Amino acid sequence: MLDESPDIESRVNDQDHQALKLWLRLLACTTRIEDQIRQRLRHDFATTLPRFDLLAQLERHPQGLAMRELSQRLMVTGGNVTGITDQLEAEGLVQREPHATDRRSFTVKLTPAGKRQFKRMAATHEGWIVELLSGWSAEEKAQVYALLAGLKTHLAETTRK
Repeated sequence: MLDESPDIESRVNDQDHQALKLWLRLLACTTRIEDQIRQRLRHDFATTLPRFDLLAQLERHPQGLAMRELSQRLMVTGGNVTGITDQLEAEGLVQREPHATDRRSFTVKLTPAGKRQFKRMAATHEGWIVELLSGWSAEEKAQVYALLAGLKTHLAETTRK
């Protein structure tokens, strides 16, 4: 049964193009999942999704990342990354080190406490995603994954033109 509470998909009507309906359905589902993740991160870990995302980037790059790289990877301004990094550094979860080749910048790395905290959050986060997508069978998830891979390839080709 489709949840009928208002969301972005409520904008469509029967006469709208199928592509528009699909786009808004994808966006509505993504928004609902993201909202759940934001709420659960706040409740269970007293943190935010941007903080979680920054920690995830650092976990994937144990050698650390420059502030500029973090900004690019997270697709946010340098000021946003600086603010989040300041908070996480004050909590002992990340540390800044002078950049190896650029004396004007810093490399940000997870601290041992940051690694432990992120490991706990990531395991819980994965469980939430599994739960939120449990409405599909394994076969359905594989089919949607493959379909979205095709769409992603098409979009990459389209943006190159």
